[in-house]
Amino acid sequence: MSITVKRVPGGPVSNWLHDHLKAGDTLRVLGPAGAFSCFLHSAPAQQKYLFLSAGSGITPLMSMARAAHDLALEADIAFVHSARTPADIIFARELELMAFNRSTFRLGLICERRGDLPAWAGFNGFLNLPALRNIAPDFLERKVFTCGPAPYMAAVRALLADGGYPMENYHEESFAFESLSTQAEQGHDAGEAAQTAGFNVNFSRSGDNVACGPDQTILSAARAAGMRLPASCTQGLCGTCKTKMVSGQVDMRHAGGIRQREIDQGFILPCCSKPLSDVVLER
Repeated sequence: MSITVKRVPGGPVSNWLHDHLKAGDTLRVLGPAGAFSCFLHSAPAQQKYLFLSAGSGITPLMSMARAAHDLALEADIAFVHSARTPADIIFARELELMAFNRSTFRLGLICERRGDLPAWAGFNGFLNLPALRNIAPDFLERKVFTCGPAPYMAAVRALLADGGYPMENYHEESFAFESLSTQAEQGHDAGEAAQTAGFNVNFSRSGDNVACGPDQTILSAARAAGMRLPASCTQGLCGTCKTKMVSGQVDMRHAGGIRQREIDQGFILPCCSKPLSDVVLER
């Protein structure tokens, strides 16, 4: 088990981990979750993949590559990683080892600048179609998995569209919860005018009552009513908004942010739960 943590200016978790975590410490964590995995979309031994990453976005793609390598799967992987300089390439030696060990693992490294390695022989600049065609000439036939900063992923989507890539085979993961939250709230705001009926959500501790539309999550309804509830990802992934449901029924479509035993105890994630009846929450 390993984690990759980028120190973010002012980040309370990333800075604490870098400054205080040491060998022998114990952390309580949730298990792997989410849907960003090539193994969930096809039989890996029979598929061709293109992994595109930038910066610390390499983490989930490295996990998939390690699994294919360590299990000796015959998955055909073209791995293209972008970094600022050669010194900033995460997992550089391990990636090179996998490329050496497996003929079905093709590695392409792209750096914005040479940094302290003037003899750098890899690609320079930013990912573009000529570079992609050089590394993976058959990229149109591959399932694409992308992770990196939001501007990088937007550039990748535009690049693939320009290259005629069938975007139904494209998958990406964002590690910026604030951008996901903003997108989700924008979507909820756009749909508020269409809410015509629904159920009442009572917050037993605060005494607040909120009307929740039929296609609205409890979290979005509460926020629209001016309530401030703890939440982060708004996708049912992080578990920040976990709340005890005293009564009622909901349709909860989570992404791993809550365990079955917690569901059995009556907990829900308001960010991904839509009421099927009037609901009372212990908050």
